[in-house]
Amino acid sequence: MTHTLRLLHRLRLLGALVGIAVVLLLSACGTSVVLAPTAAPAPSAAPAASVPAQSTLPAATVSLGAPIMRSASKWLPVAWSDLPGLNDDNLFEAWNAWLKSCEKPGPVFALLCPEIRRLSIADAAQQLAWLHSRLQPYRVEPPDGSTSPGLLTAYFEPEFVARRSAGAGFATPLYRLPTGLSAGKPWYSRRDIDTLPEAQAALRGHDLLYLADPVDALLLQIQGSGRIRVTEDDGREHLVRLAYAGHNGQPYSSVGRWLLQQGELRDASWPGMRAWIAANPQRVRELLWQNPRVVFFKEEALSDFDANFGPRGAQGVPLTPGRSIAVDPTSIPYGTPVWLASEGPSVTLNRLVLAQDTGSAIVGALRADYFVGWGAAAGELAGRLKQPLRLWVLWPKPVQ
Repeated sequence: MTHTLRLLHRLRLLGALVGIAVVLLLSACGTSVVLAPTAAPAPSAAPAASVPAQSTLPAATVSLGAPIMRSASKWLPVAWSDLPGLNDDNLFEAWNAWLKSCEKPGPVFALLCPEIRRLSIADAAQQLAWLHSRLQPYRVEPPDGSTSPGLLTAYFEPEFVARRSAGAGFATPLYRLPTGLSAGKPWYSRRDIDTLPEAQAALRGHDLLYLADPVDALLLQIQGSGRIRVTEDDGREHLVRLAYAGHNGQPYSSVGRWLLQQGELRDASWPGMRAWIAANPQRVRELLWQNPRVVFFKEEALSDFDANFGPRGAQGVPLTPGRSIAVDPTSIPYGTPVWLASEGPSVTLNRLVLAQDTGSAIVGALRADYFVGWGAAAGELAGRLKQPLRLWVLWPKPVQ
């Protein structure tokens, strides 16, 4: 009996212990269900050299902002991952062009210029992180939403030899701005200047230099500037830059297009046109007269430092080879950093460039002229580069 009682007592004690364990277990489970979620710690400010946390979030959780409408374009916000080749670009090359833009910044980018200058000595990772943190990329589209591909061409700074005075085969004049020009009013055409005594009288005393080849003069006028090795009347030689000063108010017309329309050529590149000219020297004047526009120049000294950059673009700062583009300023303001992507038979480009220039043929949202530098190699590339284009502007994020 005693043994039986002891056994029952032990069973009751064991049951109680099991009951207590079950209660504790259920209690613990109940606690885990009803606990309020722990508040996430406030995010700390990201250092300048780190990529902001939002760049790693899924696209659905990132607010990219609203589209921006311009007169000639529509900008659609996109993720940084949309920019092809972003991590492979040599950003320090573009930074050199950006520093030039900061010499005459517009109001939007002026506030960022102190940071841009400090980052000129940073490494690529720090520069890329800063782009992520401070700028928002926008894909540039025509305002009507058209999906037609854009067009990229190129321009360069020709290099020629010239003489201060006519003679020894140098008979093609380049002129400074004459008197009597009125804004918006057409002046004498190229043909008039070659044939009318009154036009020649109006230009008397305005000759700057003389080239040997009238086709070189046309090329110089189309490009808008050039580096000229000048022989002075006393025999001294030195390098100068002829910079754009104005034009005669006549419309620009492509001589290459005229040759195509006449069935004279299938290749309207400069090498193709040069070959046609060599075969048809008696028709050179006829060819030149197809473009009535004449450009006038101003002469500038070219120091060793200046020789590392191109002429001043429409923004008023020197152009950087491979990093400056001409744009339609009603689509993209001067001084704006732009991601450019273009692939074609001439070259593949995925790079950061600066909108620093414009041109009469550069019209519309997806149209750009790529400054490739100076000399024969640059001229050869500029003469054949004509291929599809995509653009993204990098615009400052709103200040929080």
